[in-house]
Amino acid sequence: MEEKTLTRREFDLLRKYVYEHAGISLSDQKMSLVQGRLSKRLRQLGLTSYKQYYDHLLEDDGGDELVFMIDAISTNVTSFFRERSQWEYLHRELAPLVASRPHKAFRIWSAGCSSGEEPYSIAMFLHEKLPSHDIANCKILATDISQDILRRAMKGYYSSRNVEGLPRKYITKYFNKERTGGKGDDVQYRIQPWLRQMILFRMFNLVYGNFSVFQNPMDIIFCRNVMIYFDMETRDALIARFAELLYPGAHLFIGHSESLTRNSKLFRMVQPSIYQRI
Repeated sequence: MEEKTLTRREFDLLRKYVYEHAGISLSDQKMSLVQGRLSKRLRQLGLTSYKQYYDHLLEDDGGDELVFMIDAISTNVTSFFRERSQWEYLHRELAPLVASRPHKAFRIWSAGCSSGEEPYSIAMFLHEKLPSHDIANCKILATDISQDILRRAMKGYYSSRNVEGLPRKYITKYFNKERTGGKGDDVQYRIQPWLRQMILFRMFNLVYGNFSVFQNPMDIIFCRNVMIYFDMETRDALIARFAELLYPGAHLFIGHSESLTRNSKLFRMVQPSIYQRI
């Protein structure tokens, strides 16, 4: 079937809708990407134009189609223990950070957790680096805008390729190896139930979500390679909200392609992609 052509007017309608509902800013250069990523969805829905798809978005009161569209146009690339330098920093600093916390619980938020590799990496890291009595006081929150990807994260299933970079002892200790039931010797690896229980997964919109639901301060926020989809105004507003949730001395970890240069009054850079609340 011939792929439908996305017109400039249709693209402008779609990108305005995504910006107003998710804060994602699509540049002109993303026009072909949007067409390519959404063409299959048009066929699935039996639609003959992107204008019809836009109308379908407007009629979807539950917001499910918006989440589907965001999943389609964003790149959910993640892995276990990505951004190695950040984990090296935590290897040196985690125990002192936990010891100096101004409250009993040590709270970590994985904001934009995608399919779960980041929060599960955090949970494994805590188990490797902290004594059991400190682990018991660690709370991990993992949020994403997509309900579908959160369901995947909560199930905790990963392919052989997903786990191939992990030390063998991590795979043995933190995963159950299961046969897929397919042809050949295909296997999947599922996070151990006791590790999954360390993490609270919730759906949350970082741009339009109600931040007043966070009643306790955070010790660490991971928000990596999420703000690349936002314009400057949206990024600044989100960083200010993060600052309100972090007590002085707490940390914000972002992606290596991101920076907080415009927010120097709120954070100081410890090293590239690692910032501390002033």
